[in-house]
Amino acid sequence: MAGPGVSRIGPEEEAELLSVVRERELSRYRFDDHDASAPPSKVSRFEQEFRALTGARHCLGMNSCTSALYAGLLAAGIGPGDEVIVPGYTFIASMAGVAHTGAEPVLAEIDESLLLDPADVASKITSRTKAVIAVHMLGAPCDLDALDAVTREHGLLLVEDCAQAGGGTYRGRHLGTVGGFGAFSLNVFKTFTAGDGGVLLTDDDELYETAFALHDHGAAPLRQGVTDGPPLFGLNLRMHELTGAFALAQVRKLPDILRTLRANRDTFADAIGDLPGATRRRLHDPDGDCATVLAYTFASAAIAGEVAARLGTITLSQSGKHNYANMSQLRPDLLVATDSRRRRPDRAVSRRSYPPGSLPRTDDLLSRSIALSVGVVDSYLGSGVGIDVTADDDTIEAAARLFRTTVEDVAKAAS
Repeated sequence: MAGPGVSRIGPEEEAELLSVVRERELSRYRFDDHDASAPPSKVSRFEQEFRALTGARHCLGMNSCTSALYAGLLAAGIGPGDEVIVPGYTFIASMAGVAHTGAEPVLAEIDESLLLDPADVASKITSRTKAVIAVHMLGAPCDLDALDAVTREHGLLLVEDCAQAGGGTYRGRHLGTVGGFGAFSLNVFKTFTAGDGGVLLTDDDELYETAFALHDHGAAPLRQGVTDGPPLFGLNLRMHELTGAFALAQVRKLPDILRTLRANRDTFADAIGDLPGATRRRLHDPDGDCATVLAYTFASAAIAGEVAARLGTITLSQSGKHNYANMSQLRPDLLVATDSRRRRPDRAVSRRSYPPGSLPRTDDLLSRSIALSVGVVDSYLGSGVGIDVTADDDTIEAAARLFRTTVEDVAKAAS
């Protein structure tokens, strides 16, 4: 169980890590006793190369995607009394990043692309709404044209959660560079990895400066030594130098990883062909899809459930803390008041309740959808069966045959 980046770990990662150990420079910063002629830190070099790859003005390496979302939202001025619209199908971190700013996550429906529905976003906007988070779930870009139009009309911040879509694009632009800022993950299930870690991209100078200060004790960007920055309290959300070294080797492999994934996706989909009672997920930009999964939506939840059971996988509705309906954090109505519970920070508890049924379209689509792995093999996500990034043509054909015959057998039994 892992993502595409893990399968590409090799001597390049080893060399970058060993150079950190041999140089004994375990921080991104170079202090007074540092050799001024030595190369810059691995974290800095990773930021430079990811910035060059994506075309972003600023890149900030962090300890997680959650931290990138949190710091970016705070830097944008999101706080208590505000509302931020998020899809009901995401990872719980999208909502947690909002909640810890003191703002309220407001859930919206997905559409047949399994991504945030711009029309439902528009219907959820109130006078308190300050931002919308477009989550590029399962490696595919949201309808950023429509979401950009909605947020511009209402003067809202558009945020891109690119945790599952590192390297993806939308109409030629890299994901994470369309909205006010983008947040990325480097955990083991992503297109490129460092085990853990995160990245914030933005073209906004002020947002970058403030986010940097928030992630590093109030320091100014790229501080040398202990120079102060904006007069605010920051935290320590920094990327470790060993993480930066690993990420540096991986980001250089990302274009080739994506080429392989996209080629395998096309071969896999062609081998599966048309299916009775099932359709492929709609993609807003097929060329920009990271191709980490192939998703299919069936005519009924019963058929999808039976196909999933025979394959030894799950429907997307059962996908842990990706489906709002499985998140106890969104059920404050079920909390029992005790002394220990009262000691929890208010910002870590949702103020609205979203029981199953709150998003009927999302409930329906997730109950009828199955994801096959093309490169992200993750049973918790719901892509535990299919192929991985190393699959050859015979392996792809065998996986396609298994899925196709399973669907045909279930459809025949149901008719």
